[in-house]
Amino acid sequence: MKTNEIILRDPFVLLHEDRYYLYGTRSESCWGPADGFDCYVSTDRENWEGPVEIFHRPAGFWADRAYWAPECVCHQGKFWLITTLGAADRKKGIYILRSDSPLGPFTPYSGRLTPENWSCIDGTLVFEGGTPWLIFSHSFEDDPKGDMCLLPLTEDLSAAAGAPETLFSAGEAAWARPVPFAKEEFGIDGDVFFTDGPCVKQLPDGRLIMTWSSWSEQAYAVGVAVSSSGSVHGPWRQLETPLYPANGGHGMLFEEKNGSWWFTLHTPNDKYRERPVFLAVETDGTLRLKARADT
Repeated sequence: MKTNEIILRDPFVLLHEDRYYLYGTRSESCWGPADGFDCYVSTDRENWEGPVEIFHRPAGFWADRAYWAPECVCHQGKFWLITTLGAADRKKGIYILRSDSPLGPFTPYSGRLTPENWSCIDGTLVFEGGTPWLIFSHSFEDDPKGDMCLLPLTEDLSAAAGAPETLFSAGEAAWARPVPFAKEEFGIDGDVFFTDGPCVKQLPDGRLIMTWSSWSEQAYAVGVAVSSSGSVHGPWRQLETPLYPANGGHGMLFEEKNGSWWFTLHTPNDKYRERPVFLAVETDGTLRLKARADT
């Protein structure tokens, strides 16, 4: 199938042994009961095979909703799926599944990585200074500032290795706005910001940047933060202009086989219509998206 025939949220691309593996959140089960994750495979990033179910909820498995934003990383000969999971009787958190193949089957590996009493979503894994770090969103249900947080993990990725620290809040970005439907949909009064979809990459010019999503004047959008220190600890400076200003979000940067940079995100941000889009990236002193290429 072609890219524009795929319906999913929160796209994530792994390039492994000359194949592209596309992961994401199932649109049809995003906001209700959920039971699995899928993957699509391509050699040219235009024609895809799939979906291949890489994880299906085992009988009696506690998580039955919020199967969100799977990210697959190859590390120490294994494949690690960093994902959000939730249930009616507990807050959403970040967990890791593991497999010998990028196509699974994946099995539960870690316990809850994020704090037990926090609602957390959209984890991404970064290695720095010999330590694996988890960057994630502290969700607006109990953090209306929309904090992006950092957490050290143990070397084997099985547990947290320290306390979380806050990297920045959504309101620090000039383009971010409170969500206009916080009272209507979630019963929350006052200004409510959110962060989601962090992706951390070092650009060819050496800058460490993070793309992340929030609400803008024009709805769901993607912005960019730059680490002033070159470290995941920041401080993180927010660029004033969003990278993708309207009706699309939860993106990630990746390198193609030829070394060129691309950005993928889902758009439109409408139920059952979300599709992955691939946009070429210019990284010469800035970060810009070029022509749309969602064939």
